[in-house]
Amino acid sequence: MRQSRRGQVDPFIVMDVMERARAAEASGRDIIHMEVGQPGTPAPEGARAALTAAMAAGPLGYTVALGLPALRARIARLYRDWYGVDLNPQRVIVTAGSSAGFLLAFTALFDAGDRVALGNPGYPSYRQILKALSLVPVGIETTPKARFQPTPDNLPADIAGLIVASPANPSGTMLDKSDLAALIDATQGRGAAFVSDEIYHGVNYDKRPVSALELSDDVYVINSFSKYFSMTGWRVGWMVVPEDHVRVIERLAQNMFICAPHASQVAALAALDCTDELQANLAVYAENRRLLIEGLPKAGFTTFAPPDGAFYVYADVSVLTDDSLSFAAEILDKAGVAVTPGLDFDPDRGARTLRFSYARATADIEEGLARLTTFMANRQ
Repeated sequence: MRQSRRGQVDPFIVMDVMERARAAEASGRDIIHMEVGQPGTPAPEGARAALTAAMAAGPLGYTVALGLPALRARIARLYRDWYGVDLNPQRVIVTAGSSAGFLLAFTALFDAGDRVALGNPGYPSYRQILKALSLVPVGIETTPKARFQPTPDNLPADIAGLIVASPANPSGTMLDKSDLAALIDATQGRGAAFVSDEIYHGVNYDKRPVSALELSDDVYVINSFSKYFSMTGWRVGWMVVPEDHVRVIERLAQNMFICAPHASQVAALAALDCTDELQANLAVYAENRRLLIEGLPKAGFTTFAPPDGAFYVYADVSVLTDDSLSFAAEILDKAGVAVTPGLDFDPDRGARTLRFSYARATADIEEGLARLTTFMANRQ
């Protein structure tokens, strides 16, 4: 049977690594997972209790396409509490994870053939979703000096949009308010749409991230319950759009998804009030971050930008290899530690980088560092 050219997207390499790690575990090996950006903690206790009660109360059928009104209102309140932004709940759309948010955003904002810019290194699925929608991803080669973030002076001229993540995946770096404002202004000055990926907000350390909504209403913001709220498998997120875009997104969501999972929306609403548990998770990430910043150089991974947020360290390993895919496979095979090759995030320079995730329990991170140190000592 025929296949479309749009369907010929690259694999999500971290998921391939995760599968190889799973196969190794199935064969009896003990693997430390430092490859995937998935918290080792479950959904908050209050979220799980709320869902149990909702399931006992009756069926969980379709919701309206935009999401449960109570959840949309509670998300809007989050913007007041976190950023001091007075947000109309009607602008909030609940989605089946941030992935659905990107599909909806790219479909609503761009036409086939449009060029959409994104920083390299960056989240790989941006590129693949754009390709699958017959859009053209335009990579911007970011630099360590700019902390792996785009800058106004390296934006392409002929773009229909720009995607920015702060904190970023894989680097964990953030844009301050003036730098984010400059990017928004430069993008809008080109007549292009600005899409802000804010799914790692809440997972920050020395300073808080800035939301694009603090600076402009004429932006798309995408967020998720996967990271800070520890609900990856629940597949629930949200997006905030300009008021005159709500009906466009609603029509698309009705036809593409019907709605986000009702059960996940119930749990998400309760999760928004589980602050103590979520902050306890954040304290674990902070300790894991400290361990990696101190321990990776001792193991032999010396070049990286300390992350401001998220739960990743993105390391330059060019002195060790020019084939990160093979190097990650060697680490998994010999050290029993799963890490992600940089090729996922930067198709040009990623062969010389690795991403280490520290989202799991502290004991796992300590063991992973010990194994990496032994592996590197024996490799030399």
